[in-house]
Amino acid sequence: MTTTRGPTICPPVTHPSATNEAAWAGQRTVVRYAVLAFLFVITAINYGDRATLGIAGSSIAHDLGLTPVAMGYVFSAFAWAYVLSQVPGGWLLDRYGSIRVYGVSLFAWSVCTLAISGIGRIPHDIAFPALFVLWAGLGLVEAPTFPANSRIVSSWFPTSERGLATSIFNSAQYVAVAFFAPVMGWVTQRFGWEYIFAAMGIAGMGLAIFWLARMQPPATHSAVSAAELAFMRSGGALVDIDDRTRRVRTTLTERQIRFMLTDRTLLGVYGGQYCITAILYFFLTWFPLYLHQSRGLSMTQTGLAASVPALCGLAGAIIGGALSDMLLRSGRSETLARKAPYVIGMAVASTICLCNFVHSAWLIVAIMSFAFFGKGVAAIGWAVISDIAPKEAPGLAAGIFNGIGNIAGIVTPIVIGYIVAWTKSYDGALLFVAAHCIVAILLYLFVVGKIRRLSLPT
Repeated sequence: MTTTRGPTICPPVTHPSATNEAAWAGQRTVVRYAVLAFLFVITAINYGDRATLGIAGSSIAHDLGLTPVAMGYVFSAFAWAYVLSQVPGGWLLDRYGSIRVYGVSLFAWSVCTLAISGIGRIPHDIAFPALFVLWAGLGLVEAPTFPANSRIVSSWFPTSERGLATSIFNSAQYVAVAFFAPVMGWVTQRFGWEYIFAAMGIAGMGLAIFWLARMQPPATHSAVSAAELAFMRSGGALVDIDDRTRRVRTTLTERQIRFMLTDRTLLGVYGGQYCITAILYFFLTWFPLYLHQSRGLSMTQTGLAASVPALCGLAGAIIGGALSDMLLRSGRSETLARKAPYVIGMAVASTICLCNFVHSAWLIVAIMSFAFFGKGVAAIGWAVISDIAPKEAPGLAAGIFNGIGNIAGIVTPIVIGYIVAWTKSYDGALLFVAAHCIVAILLYLFVVGKIRRLSLPT
């Protein structure tokens, strides 16, 4: 197999001088921020869909007669399919572009969410496999979404703005929990869990149609001025990767694929994403049940309490991304600018284990909020993979990164399910999550090398 080489997608990265920025400022549009807002809304819906099962978990388990171990397997079903679909999803993005693949994915996952609303109407002896299959189907069709986010941000934002841009779209996960958790908790208690799945499914289908009708790549977008396009291109944005007429289609050799699976920097970044995703899946799956079952909060109280750490995670994500870009603009190396927020944030996140030593439910929420703030600060991984992914296959690199990261979505719910079933306590579960923070710090300090754009071997 040979590699088909096309023209260079973009010139070498240069950071525009203050003089050039001032000259462009009067005529430069800012369409890229409207695109970022669009990504933010879609990602919020994405995580809102993922949060439905955690919020409604107690009611679903009661109505369908599911044990904690069964719920652990259901929680993990999403991640099994999501992980296995990451590499194919990344390939689809590189082959067909972000816009079409993203829109179809959004519509399909919304259909799965809507279908789950009918699980309670089928016989209970097939409810578990039906729920497992539909939740796995959700993971299957959601697979391209975060690699697409990364790919779109790489094409619309120069390097010096990419840390904050990726943090903003990534922070939608916290907004989703903060906004949807209390609403979903109230709807579940007042009307029933079926209604939250139906509402989220219908909202996603409408958004998918709007995305496919309105979205265009930066190089051909009618609202992007020549000055904005030049600013993005000169700052390192890969503005042509989603232009059908100019997209380079690369056939990767076995050696190049092996490089993407064995390079030390990539492996360290993949491992770091696994560790931070383990924290996320605890919050998305077992955290609401922990508050309800172990700390005695009602469903409505659980929804409200779950929203507080999410808001702190949002603040942390914005601060982490802004800090990273500020360090970069001040002349610090990309290595320091990207690694510092991650290491500091994961150190803060490790304090989650302190919940084992307190009894007040609201003090526990405060500790969780501090830990989730740290997790938000550390959520810089998508900026890192955008910075280092080989330009020949950014979608595939992001797919591998996200796939390995989301193996935590398989492991974490199941392991915690067994810990809770065997020990009748969540103490071991919190220690399990905290251990991931320590491993993540070690990976970024001693395995991840210099942050720079990698090149595939010829």
